[in-house]
Amino acid sequence: MNSDRDELTPEEARRDHWEMLRFLGVNALFGAGLGLAVAVLLIWLDIGGLGSHLAHSRNPYLPAAMIAIPLALTFAAAVTASAVMLMPYKKKKQR
Repeated sequence: MNSDRDELTPEEARRDHWEMLRFLGVNALFGAGLGLAVAVLLIWLDIGGLGSHLAHSRNPYLPAAMIAIPLALTFAAAVTASAVMLMPYKKKKQR
């Protein structure tokens, strides 16, 4: 980055955007994994009888997916939102 001006060159801006997208993608994947882990724990620990209901169900895959997918998306959104708030904007400008 040029020290005499605050703007990024097009290559620096492109690289910075890809770094930010990668950062957000990694955080979204982490949040989705966390949400899936919570869903598995809810079923495995039989919280609220969920695991036993699924075990006695004729087709347990659809209800399990209807629990796991929204949890994964919610956790992914929450972790990504917190990552956006923690992005190091000031540090990039001070280089």
